[in-house]
Amino acid sequence: MRMFEKSRFWIIAPVLLVVMIWQLVGLISVVESSPADFPFQPGERLVYKLRWGVVTAGYAELEVLPFVQVNGEEDAWHFILKVRTSGFVDLFYKVRDRIESYTDLTLTNSILYRKEQREGNTDRDVVVSFDRVARSAVYSNKGAAQNAIVVKDGTIDPLASLYYIRNWPLAENLEIVKPVTDGKKVVSGVARVVRRERLKIGGIKYDTFLVEADLKEVRGVFEKSKKSKLRMWITADNRRLLVKVKSKVVVGSFTGTLVEISDPL
Repeated sequence: MRMFEKSRFWIIAPVLLVVMIWQLVGLISVVESSPADFPFQPGERLVYKLRWGVVTAGYAELEVLPFVQVNGEEDAWHFILKVRTSGFVDLFYKVRDRIESYTDLTLTNSILYRKEQREGNTDRDVVVSFDRVARSAVYSNKGAAQNAIVVKDGTIDPLASLYYIRNWPLAENLEIVKPVTDGKKVVSGVARVVRRERLKIGGIKYDTFLVEADLKEVRGVFEKSKKSKLRMWITADNRRLLVKVKSKVVVGSFTGTLVEISDPL
Protein backbone atom coordinates (compact mmCIF):
# COMPACT_ATOMS: atom_id res chain seq x y z
CA MET A 1 0.00 0.00 0.00
CA ARG A 2 2.96 2.32 0.65
CA MET A 3 3.85 2.15 -3.04
CA PHE A 4 0.44 3.57 -3.89
CA GLU A 5 0.81 6.34 -1.29
CA LYS A 6 4.19 7.47 -2.67
CA SER A 7 2.93 7.69 -6.21
CA ARG A 8 -0.67 8.66 -5.52
CA PHE A 9 -0.48 11.54 -7.98
CA TRP A 10 -0.60 9.06 -10.84
CA ILE A 11 -3.74 7.43 -9.51
CA ILE A 12 -5.62 10.42 -10.86
CA ALA A 13 -5.47 8.61 -14.19
CA PRO A 14 -9.18 9.19 -14.85
CA VAL A 15 -8.53 12.93 -14.90
CA LEU A 16 -5.89 12.42 -17.56
CA LEU A 17 -8.36 13.77 -20.09
CA VAL A 18 -8.69 16.97 -18.11
CA VAL A 19 -4.95 17.56 -18.14
CA MET A 20 -4.79 16.55 -21.76
CA ILE A 21 -7.51 19.01 -22.67
CA TRP A 22 -5.72 21.79 -20.83
CA GLN A 23 -2.50 21.37 -22.81
CA LEU A 24 -3.61 20.15 -26.20
CA VAL A 25 -5.32 23.27 -27.44
CA GLY A 26 -6.66 25.19 -30.39
CA LEU A 27 -5.12 26.83 -33.40
CA ILE A 28 -3.48 30.18 -34.08
CA SER A 29 -6.54 31.80 -35.58
CA VAL A 30 -10.22 31.63 -34.70
CA VAL A 31 -12.73 29.36 -36.37
CA GLU A 32 -15.53 31.51 -37.77
CA SER A 33 -18.31 29.01 -38.40
CA SER A 34 -21.88 28.49 -37.31
CA PRO A 35 -22.78 25.74 -34.83
CA ALA A 36 -24.48 23.74 -37.59
CA ASP A 37 -21.11 23.39 -39.36
CA PHE A 38 -19.28 21.92 -36.38
CA PRO A 39 -18.24 18.22 -36.47
CA PHE A 40 -19.94 17.65 -33.10
CA GLN A 41 -23.52 18.47 -32.17
CA PRO A 42 -25.72 18.34 -29.05
CA GLY A 43 -26.42 14.73 -28.11
CA GLU A 44 -22.95 13.40 -28.90
CA ARG A 45 -21.59 11.24 -26.07
CA LEU A 46 -18.19 9.52 -26.05
CA VAL A 47 -17.12 6.99 -23.41
CA TYR A 48 -13.48 6.04 -22.76
CA LYS A 49 -11.85 3.23 -20.81
CA LEU A 50 -8.80 4.50 -18.92
CA ARG A 51 -5.98 2.09 -18.18
CA TRP A 52 -2.68 2.22 -16.28
CA GLY A 53 -0.61 -0.60 -17.77
CA VAL A 54 -2.94 -3.60 -17.78
CA VAL A 55 -5.15 -2.26 -14.98
CA THR A 56 -8.49 -0.62 -15.80
CA ALA A 57 -8.38 2.58 -13.73
CA GLY A 58 -11.80 3.95 -14.63
CA TYR A 59 -13.93 5.59 -17.28
CA ALA A 60 -14.46 9.04 -18.74
CA GLU A 61 -17.45 10.47 -20.61
CA LEU A 62 -17.48 13.47 -22.91
CA GLU A 63 -20.89 14.87 -23.78
CA VAL A 64 -22.28 17.78 -25.80
CA LEU A 65 -25.48 19.05 -24.23
CA PRO A 66 -28.18 21.22 -25.88
CA PHE A 67 -27.43 24.91 -26.34
CA VAL A 68 -28.25 26.93 -23.24
CA GLN A 69 -28.43 30.55 -22.16
CA VAL A 70 -25.79 31.59 -19.64
CA ASN A 71 -26.81 34.29 -17.18
CA GLY A 72 -29.82 34.91 -19.39
CA GLU A 73 -27.64 36.82 -21.81
CA GLU A 74 -26.48 34.62 -24.66
CA ASP A 75 -26.72 31.14 -26.13
CA ALA A 76 -23.76 28.93 -25.46
CA TRP A 77 -22.21 25.56 -26.15
CA HIS A 78 -22.43 23.28 -23.12
CA PHE A 79 -19.81 20.53 -22.73
CA ILE A 80 -19.48 18.03 -19.89
CA LEU A 81 -16.69 15.68 -18.85
CA LYS A 82 -17.35 13.06 -16.16
CA VAL A 83 -14.59 10.82 -14.80
CA ARG A 84 -14.77 8.00 -12.31
CA THR A 85 -12.55 5.28 -10.97
CA SER A 86 -13.86 1.75 -10.70
CA GLY A 87 -13.20 -1.61 -9.10
CA PHE A 88 -9.71 -2.00 -7.65
CA VAL A 89 -8.79 1.69 -7.82
CA ASP A 90 -11.96 2.70 -5.95
CA LEU A 91 -10.70 0.76 -2.93
CA PHE A 92 -7.85 3.18 -2.21
CA TYR A 93 -8.42 6.31 -4.30
CA LYS A 94 -11.97 6.99 -5.37
CA VAL A 95 -12.56 9.63 -8.04
CA ARG A 96 -15.88 11.16 -9.05
CA ASP A 97 -15.37 14.34 -11.09
CA ARG A 98 -17.72 16.45 -13.17
CA ILE A 99 -16.49 19.33 -15.32
CA GLU A 100 -18.68 21.70 -17.32
CA SER A 101 -17.72 24.25 -19.96
CA TYR A 102 -19.82 26.99 -21.53
CA THR A 103 -18.52 28.92 -24.55
CA ASP A 104 -19.87 31.32 -27.14
CA LEU A 105 -21.35 29.74 -30.26
CA THR A 106 -18.21 30.32 -32.34
CA LEU A 107 -16.19 28.50 -29.66
CA THR A 108 -13.88 31.49 -29.45
CA ASN A 109 -14.20 32.48 -25.78
CA SER A 110 -15.22 30.67 -22.63
CA ILE A 111 -18.11 32.12 -20.63
CA LEU A 112 -18.24 29.83 -17.60
CA TYR A 113 -16.30 26.83 -16.31
CA ARG A 114 -17.28 24.55 -13.41
CA LYS A 115 -15.48 21.66 -11.76
CA GLU A 116 -16.82 19.37 -9.05
CA GLN A 117 -13.75 17.50 -7.89
CA ARG A 118 -14.08 14.48 -5.60
CA GLU A 119 -10.73 12.69 -5.48
CA GLY A 120 -9.76 10.82 -2.33
CA ASN A 121 -9.86 13.46 0.42
CA THR A 122 -10.05 16.32 -2.09
CA ASP A 123 -13.40 18.07 -2.25
CA ARG A 124 -13.65 21.14 -4.49
CA ASP A 125 -16.47 23.03 -6.16
CA VAL A 126 -14.74 25.36 -8.58
CA VAL A 127 -16.37 28.06 -10.67
CA VAL A 128 -14.49 30.24 -13.15
CA SER A 129 -16.44 33.23 -14.48
CA PHE A 130 -15.16 34.99 -17.60
CA ASP A 131 -15.66 38.69 -18.41
CA ARG A 132 -14.81 39.31 -22.04
CA VAL A 133 -15.29 43.07 -21.78
CA ALA A 134 -12.86 43.38 -18.88
CA ARG A 135 -10.73 40.54 -20.28
CA SER A 136 -10.61 38.83 -16.91
CA ALA A 137 -11.46 35.55 -15.22
CA VAL A 138 -12.36 34.97 -11.57
CA TYR A 139 -11.71 31.64 -9.84
CA SER A 140 -13.71 30.58 -6.80
CA ASN A 141 -13.87 27.40 -4.75
CA LYS A 142 -16.97 26.76 -2.63
CA GLY A 143 -17.88 30.43 -3.00
CA ALA A 144 -14.52 31.84 -1.92
CA ALA A 145 -13.32 33.98 -4.83
CA GLN A 146 -9.73 34.83 -5.65
CA ASN A 147 -8.47 37.95 -7.37
CA ALA A 148 -9.29 38.23 -11.05
CA ILE A 149 -6.61 37.33 -13.56
CA VAL A 150 -6.09 38.99 -16.93
CA VAL A 151 -6.95 36.87 -19.97
CA LYS A 152 -6.52 37.57 -23.67
CA ASP A 153 -9.41 37.74 -26.09
CA GLY A 154 -9.89 34.21 -27.41
CA THR A 155 -9.02 32.45 -24.15
CA ILE A 156 -10.86 29.23 -23.44
CA ASP A 157 -11.05 26.76 -20.58
CA PRO A 158 -9.43 23.29 -20.48
CA LEU A 159 -12.50 21.32 -21.54
CA ALA A 160 -13.52 23.67 -24.34
CA SER A 161 -10.07 23.39 -25.90
CA LEU A 162 -10.67 19.78 -26.93
CA TYR A 163 -13.79 20.72 -28.85
CA TYR A 164 -12.03 23.75 -30.29
CA ILE A 165 -9.38 21.60 -31.92
CA ARG A 166 -12.00 19.18 -33.23
CA ASN A 167 -13.55 22.08 -35.13
CA TRP A 168 -10.45 22.39 -37.33
CA PRO A 169 -9.41 20.27 -40.31
CA LEU A 170 -6.15 18.67 -39.24
CA ALA A 171 -3.10 18.27 -41.45
CA GLU A 172 0.37 16.85 -40.99
CA ASN A 173 2.99 19.23 -39.55
CA LEU A 174 0.35 21.67 -38.32
CA GLU A 175 1.43 23.52 -35.17
CA ILE A 176 -1.27 24.35 -32.67
CA VAL A 177 -1.20 27.27 -30.20
CA LYS A 178 -4.00 28.72 -28.04
CA PRO A 179 -4.34 30.53 -24.67
CA VAL A 180 -6.11 28.39 -22.06
CA THR A 181 -6.90 29.04 -18.41
CA ASP A 182 -8.33 27.15 -15.45
CA GLY A 183 -8.92 30.46 -13.66
CA LYS A 184 -5.62 30.43 -11.82
CA LYS A 185 -3.10 30.59 -14.62
CA VAL A 186 -3.12 31.32 -18.34
CA VAL A 187 -0.88 29.06 -20.43
CA SER A 188 0.04 29.04 -24.08
CA GLY A 189 -0.51 25.42 -25.05
CA VAL A 190 1.51 24.04 -27.96
CA ALA A 191 0.78 20.88 -29.93
CA ARG A 192 1.79 19.48 -33.30
CA VAL A 193 0.10 17.16 -35.75
CA VAL A 194 2.80 14.56 -36.22
CA ARG A 195 1.46 12.19 -38.86
CA ARG A 196 -1.50 10.26 -40.18
CA GLU A 197 -1.89 6.84 -38.59
CA ARG A 198 -4.28 3.88 -38.80
CA LEU A 199 -5.49 2.30 -35.56
CA LYS A 200 -7.63 -0.66 -34.58
CA ILE A 201 -9.57 -0.20 -31.35
CA GLY A 202 -12.11 -2.73 -30.16
CA GLY A 203 -12.17 -4.37 -33.58
CA ILE A 204 -12.87 -1.06 -35.34
CA LYS A 205 -10.35 0.46 -37.75
CA TYR A 206 -9.77 4.21 -37.62
CA ASP A 207 -7.89 6.56 -39.92
CA THR A 208 -6.46 9.17 -37.55
CA PHE A 209 -4.07 12.06 -37.07
CA LEU A 210 -1.55 11.67 -34.26
CA VAL A 211 -1.30 14.93 -32.32
CA GLU A 212 1.52 15.34 -29.80
CA ALA A 213 1.42 17.93 -27.01
CA ASP A 214 4.39 19.31 -25.12
CA LEU A 215 3.60 19.03 -21.40
CA LYS A 216 6.51 21.10 -20.05
CA GLU A 217 4.10 23.58 -18.43
CA VAL A 218 1.84 20.97 -16.84
CA ARG A 219 1.56 20.93 -13.05
CA GLY A 220 -0.06 18.43 -10.71
CA VAL A 221 -0.24 14.94 -12.18
CA PHE A 222 2.77 15.41 -14.46
CA GLU A 223 4.93 17.75 -12.38
CA LYS A 224 7.52 15.01 -11.76
CA SER A 225 7.78 14.12 -15.45
CA LYS A 226 8.81 17.35 -17.12
CA LYS A 227 9.81 15.58 -20.34
CA SER A 228 6.53 13.74 -20.73
CA LYS A 229 4.46 14.28 -23.84
CA LEU A 230 0.86 13.54 -24.47
CA ARG A 231 -0.39 11.82 -27.60
CA MET A 232 -3.89 12.00 -29.03
CA TRP A 233 -5.38 10.19 -32.00
CA ILE A 234 -8.20 12.11 -33.73
CA THR A 235 -10.06 10.66 -36.70
CA ALA A 236 -9.36 12.09 -40.14
CA ASP A 237 -13.03 12.10 -41.15
CA ASN A 238 -15.61 14.86 -40.71
CA ARG A 239 -16.45 13.75 -37.14
CA ARG A 240 -12.87 14.25 -35.89
CA LEU A 241 -13.45 11.94 -32.95
CA LEU A 242 -10.87 11.54 -30.22
CA VAL A 243 -10.40 7.76 -30.20
CA LYS A 244 -7.23 7.31 -28.16
CA VAL A 245 -4.99 9.22 -25.76
CA LYS A 246 -1.69 8.14 -24.23
CA SER A 247 0.78 9.76 -21.86
CA LYS A 248 4.05 8.50 -20.39
CA VAL A 249 4.77 9.67 -16.84
CA VAL A 250 7.32 8.87 -14.15
CA VAL A 251 5.52 5.71 -13.03
CA GLY A 252 4.56 4.32 -16.42
CA SER A 253 1.99 5.25 -19.03
CA PHE A 254 -1.74 5.78 -19.25
CA THR A 255 -4.03 5.01 -22.15
CA GLY A 256 -7.62 6.03 -22.80
CA THR A 257 -9.53 4.33 -25.61
CA LEU A 258 -12.97 5.02 -27.04
CA VAL A 259 -15.41 2.24 -26.17
CA GLU A 260 -18.85 3.78 -26.83
CA ILE A 261 -20.36 6.42 -29.12
CA SER A 262 -23.82 7.96 -28.93
CA ASP A 263 -24.63 10.02 -32.02
CA PRO A 264 -26.04 13.58 -31.91
CA LEU A 265 -29.78 14.08 -31.53
